[in-house]
Amino acid sequence: MIKDATYASLLFDFYGKLLPEKQEEVMIYYHEDNLSLSEIAENLNITRQGVHYILKSAEKTLEEHEKKLCLVDRYLLNIKRVEESKAKLEKLVYTNDDIEKNKILNELNKILDSFAE
Repeated sequence: MIKDATYASLLFDFYGKLLPEKQEEVMIYYHEDNLSLSEIAENLNITRQGVHYILKSAEKTLEEHEKKLCLVDRYLLNIKRVEESKAKLEKLVYTNDDIEKNKILNELNKILDSFAE
């Protein structure tokens, strides 16, 4: 199973609707409702091992989609770029030196250009 719950949730947010109905349901119970495997098994009237298998299959499928499409990786990279841009803008506001301002603006321009890649 995916060890990072936040990453698993992002994968599910991006690709969850591509899963078969039962896998989507198990992912919702496990990652969004925080139910245990036993609780999910009881809700779905299947074994705990069955839930575990469905969950692993769903997560594997989500990871395969990400490997092909890289949407989550791009999303996380864009978040990083936005945070870098905010930091540069804040620095720019408090800088009085024109040479330093130009340097910051050039750095900010490079970050903004990277969104087009």
